[in-house]
Amino acid sequence: MLHKNSLRNHYVEQILTRLEQSKSALMDDFAIKERINTCYIDNLLNEKDVIEIYNAFPEKEHLLQLKDIREHKYVGIQLNKYNPILEEIIYAFQDNRVVNLIAEITGFEKLIPDEYLYAAGFSLMEYGCFLNPHLDNSHDKDINNYRVLNLLYYVTPDWQEDYGGNLELWDEGLKQPCRTIHSKFNRLVIMVTNRTSLHSVSPINHHGRRCCVSNYYFSPKPAATEKYYHVTSFRGRPEQQLRDIVLRGDASLRNLVRKLFKHGIKKPHFYRK
Repeated sequence: MLHKNSLRNHYVEQILTRLEQSKSALMDDFAIKERINTCYIDNLLNEKDVIEIYNAFPEKEHLLQLKDIREHKYVGIQLNKYNPILEEIIYAFQDNRVVNLIAEITGFEKLIPDEYLYAAGFSLMEYGCFLNPHLDNSHDKDINNYRVLNLLYYVTPDWQEDYGGNLELWDEGLKQPCRTIHSKFNRLVIMVTNRTSLHSVSPINHHGRRCCVSNYYFSPKPAATEKYYHVTSFRGRPEQQLRDIVLRGDASLRNLVRKLFKHGIKKPHFYRK
């Protein structure tokens, strides 16, 4: 394996090359109106590198399990506990050159990567895991900047679309069918996050590991015309009417708590270096 700094730069150079090659198409795709702004690019890294990243993922027993009616997944944030490959690929997406290029693609004037990986890091999902429709938390951990972009990089070899675990985008709300982006091997998805960017992960029906590397970018300006603030707010799926009522009440209560207590009452998940 390359030295840590060399490995990170190895990833960065590949990311920059692929983004530059597809820059115009990505800009056009991201700018499509009447939907949640998204674009994606395949074959981001050399296949051998991606398989090494996938193989570096720990077993679920070594990750934090999040399991309730909102979601079921396993996450890793305290990166110094894991294979250093994972830290290098995550922070490759925070290289200034990558951040500036993604700013050009998405049209954001100023993007700020999050070295603390607030609610980011990497995730593992297996049979039965899911993520209900939700709006992401609107700010960083110190409530200084708006969360405006999600970068989701999928690294599981041969992950088929009918396995589930795909990104669902509710462009027209929960009363209309969602748009699905397959969580395909070596695919990077870039999506806006704002007051209306409802998205979810379809339930997994396959006995395997769906692995994702996540980064969130922030900005002093919101991804909307007006200022706003909210915690991560979950909803029920269209067929989950009772769960929807419960989750809407849950989101309202947690929003109230955050107004009273800036950092909430639960310990936030971020990388403590």
